[in-house]
Amino acid sequence: MTVREKHRDSGTVLLDCRCTNQAGETVAEGMAEVVAPTVKMVLPRPDVASIAVQTHDKFAAFVERVRPLHPVPTAVVYPCSDAAMQAAIEAARERMIEPILIGPLDKMRAAAARAGVDLAGLRLVEAADGHDAAQKGVALVRAGEAAILMKGSLHTDELLGAVVRREGGLRTGRRLSHVFFMDVPTYHKPLMVTDAAINIAPTLSEKADICQNAIDLAHALGVAQPKVAILSGVENINEKIPSTTDAASLCKMADRGQITGALLDGPLAMDNAISREAAAIKGIASAVAGDADILLVPDLVSGNILAKQLTFMSNADAAGIVLGAKVPVVLTSRADSVRARLTSCALAILAAGASGADADTQ
Repeated sequence: MTVREKHRDSGTVLLDCRCTNQAGETVAEGMAEVVAPTVKMVLPRPDVASIAVQTHDKFAAFVERVRPLHPVPTAVVYPCSDAAMQAAIEAARERMIEPILIGPLDKMRAAAARAGVDLAGLRLVEAADGHDAAQKGVALVRAGEAAILMKGSLHTDELLGAVVRREGGLRTGRRLSHVFFMDVPTYHKPLMVTDAAINIAPTLSEKADICQNAIDLAHALGVAQPKVAILSGVENINEKIPSTTDAASLCKMADRGQITGALLDGPLAMDNAISREAAAIKGIASAVAGDADILLVPDLVSGNILAKQLTFMSNADAAGIVLGAKVPVVLTSRADSVRARLTSCALAILAAGASGADADTQ
């Protein structure tokens, strides 16, 4: 800023203003007229305000990966709310999925009208209620007509109940588990949190399945050796804190080939899992600390709190799918952004391709 003119009668000063970038190039210029003080003033230097720029760009690559692919036939179970119908149609518009809408025809058409979407050209399957829709969605998968299940507006338990039926379901030898796939602006890469939605208090063997499900998803997303931080409240093994002994056992299971394809470490407290500096202060030497791809939580309550804290206090976006069945299951929420909904579909498409579910759903 350079003084151009002084006006003693009015006490104003005209300033030439020029802003430059780091290369010395002018990016903005103009003039400012200010009222100058009539006496000399000395003010303390103010603290410079801290500025944090938060961006959400970690989901884009996964959505772009599936755009060149053919739309994947997807059984959308009971899309009878505006949000559920819109989520399915948005993914169809992006040519990610080929939706098969299953539910009461009058309710689905009413939801489409409220959401302002057109059902022309889409396959509609009549179902009496949510339970019937879940059964018919699973039957379409078993018949090879769909490679993904997508939750509509029915309760999650109702959908997964049809998935895990011993007769006519989609069970495998693996425990079902949910993965939150998160874009946390303050973390340097995508972060998975599991399981925060299905398994309430998993046993050691169930945690092994939960861990392997997340590892397999990471492989499908292109992470060759994902790093798994097994969380607890402390980083030392304490027999009075079962999550610490479970963490130690899971690490040994990985050493013996019972869990494969990843680098595991635990127990780790949350600060150690996401911050190398915090781990160094505590003297923890770990290739996982500060660089985790997967956070394996002790139980549903702690995981759910963590995921929602990241979403509502750290401005994270969260996509989510259920793994461990013969096909991936997309779980969407009314609060999900469009980006999160599309990313959930992209994750399911990539997971289905990696597992060969689209080639063999029997």
